[in-house]
Amino acid sequence: MPRCVPDRLLAEAGRILERREAARSWRLDGRRTAPGRSEHGGGADEAAEEERLQSVAPLVAVHATILGVILVSLGDLMLDLIVRIERPLARGDDTPAVTRAGAGGQAANVAAWAAVLGAQSRLIAKWGGDTTGKLVAAEVGARRVEVLGPMAPGRNGVVVSLVEPNGERSMLSDRGIATELRPEDIKDEWLAGCDALYVSGYSLLRHPIDDAAVAAAGAVHEAGGLVAVDVSTWSAIREYGAERFAGRLAELRPDVVFATERELAELPDSSPAPTIVMKRGPAGAVVRTGGAETEHEALTTEVVDSTGAGDALAAGFLVGGIELGLEAAARCVAKLGTMP
Repeated sequence: MPRCVPDRLLAEAGRILERREAARSWRLDGRRTAPGRSEHGGGADEAAEEERLQSVAPLVAVHATILGVILVSLGDLMLDLIVRIERPLARGDDTPAVTRAGAGGQAANVAAWAAVLGAQSRLIAKWGGDTTGKLVAAEVGARRVEVLGPMAPGRNGVVVSLVEPNGERSMLSDRGIATELRPEDIKDEWLAGCDALYVSGYSLLRHPIDDAAVAAAGAVHEAGGLVAVDVSTWSAIREYGAERFAGRLAELRPDVVFATERELAELPDSSPAPTIVMKRGPAGAVVRTGGAETEHEALTTEVVDSTGAGDALAAGFLVGGIELGLEAAARCVAKLGTMP
């Protein structure tokens, strides 16, 4: 009978602090440590403050003092509607299910997991001014993520995740206004002091958000930060065109790429970045860097819902290394929903 993984995420981050492993350098062997910067400059001006959603007090008091890493996530902020069916879907008839609605979207998930793991976390997303948009922005902000704009009139995105009894999930996505993020929407202070920029691969599939991602990546590289991209979806890449997607990806000059084996197979270049983190679900992960490859087993846990596990792994990897990433992924699949 599978055992549940104990709640050790914050304890692990605390041990990282004690060992001071997170105060020195970025090492492309799967271990993330904060760059040796004495200061992270840049506060938002008054106009940006008006756009920023104010966060409420966290439930865990030790948050945001552990690693000192500033992670910025760019992509979607969506309503995540999860439907977990209790038996195979009876097409054309009724099927018992458990549902959950809350904030989601790949970039928002990564930002939330990074925050609970101790990073200073920011989310850059264009989100709708409708009721749905305001609700999900408030939820993510309450997780001590700086929800940065722009908020705009329009329909916020919604993703419906259908979770089968074995934990496998399929998604139906309506990205709403998120794809309309433009380079000029991004304020310099939103990227100030950024140690790691995470970009959802979905952002490279639509315009003008693809240009916004390229512009943000260029600014982060220029300031000495690293850029990580999650390939995100093999099916949409096939429809978009693998060569075309690879070209957009190359423009970001990513230091780290997260992908499943199937997603990597869609790309014309199997090594699109110096470091590749191949997500293997229940089989764990493989980290490739500098010609070396290391395998890492997944932690044993009862699988309730696999939705968002890859996002949790990416956040953990960027904040504290592959071990913390696998710990976060195990915590994620042991419950319903994508957020920590």
